[in-house]
Amino acid sequence: MEHPGTSSSAAPAAVRGTAHIDALQRVPDEMVRIPGGTFRMGSDSHYAEEAPAHNVRVDGFLIDRYAVTNADFRKFVDATGHVTLAERPADPSLYPGALPEMLVPSSVMFARPAGRVDMRNHYNWWTYVAGADWRHPRGPQSSLQGLWNHPVVHVAYEDAEAYAAWAGKSLPTEAEWEYAARGGREATEYAWGDELMPGGKPMANFWQGEFPWQNTELDGYEWTAPVGSYPANGYGLFDMIGNVWEWTSDFYQDHGKIKKACCTLENPRGCDLEASLDARTPDIKIPRRVMKGGSYLCAENYCRRYRPAARMPQTVDTSTCHLGFRCVVRDPAAPSV
Repeated sequence: MEHPGTSSSAAPAAVRGTAHIDALQRVPDEMVRIPGGTFRMGSDSHYAEEAPAHNVRVDGFLIDRYAVTNADFRKFVDATGHVTLAERPADPSLYPGALPEMLVPSSVMFARPAGRVDMRNHYNWWTYVAGADWRHPRGPQSSLQGLWNHPVVHVAYEDAEAYAAWAGKSLPTEAEWEYAARGGREATEYAWGDELMPGGKPMANFWQGEFPWQNTELDGYEWTAPVGSYPANGYGLFDMIGNVWEWTSDFYQDHGKIKKACCTLENPRGCDLEASLDARTPDIKIPRRVMKGGSYLCAENYCRRYRPAARMPQTVDTSTCHLGFRCVVRDPAAPSV
């Protein structure tokens, strides 16, 4: 079934589904070639989880020009019958003591409060909503009408991984994602320079106003924006910053604690599952992966993570209204990561 809207998987069927695209010699229309190189990963000037900044080298790869859209994901679901995690009831054995109503098919939704709230309690604006999923991105009564060219959301890690496998691609490592997001710029705070809104112009879809209750929508969007609504970065990639967070394949670890035995500064990745577990919930053994890029809910007064160096842990079983993904293809001759 075809759907309206520009798809980030517009390449011919003979190209899509190919695990390695002629060793990166042929670049499909929906992808961009990123040359290998060395860059300064992380930041010593912002949130603690971004430090320490360190030198990293990555090999060349291809990366999707846009985040995977609802139209793209629909093609995958039509072809495979995949049912996302948010569309299935949760396994109670994985969540000791969970209330029954928390185990029904659901996903995490943002709910804007009427006024200022205690910013120390994120439950003042986050809630589980039964019936929210990729088909119903803004709640159970919503649909994808008019949203085919928006990034797919409410996808858990296994959903993103399944899509990538179907497309003959992979999810990027954190280092690959950050290197690509910088677009060849290393010393600037943002992907486009050092000024958040040069000339008063939003360069990405993020929150304008006082989060979480006042959104001036200066950029024209309260929720997601169609992919490609803002200028591309130096590599020709769109929406690496803002719009939606994006999954990476790395288990979440502190930058300073990545074990040299399993990763080096050459094509590094977080690969320690045990280190990725959340110490605050010792009874729940759900690993966390790194998500990158910030979203339409990042604001100057809260979560200033609309920067390439920004990173956050996300449990692999959690889907939300502001988290999506894009894919990569690596050179099969390159060292394995």
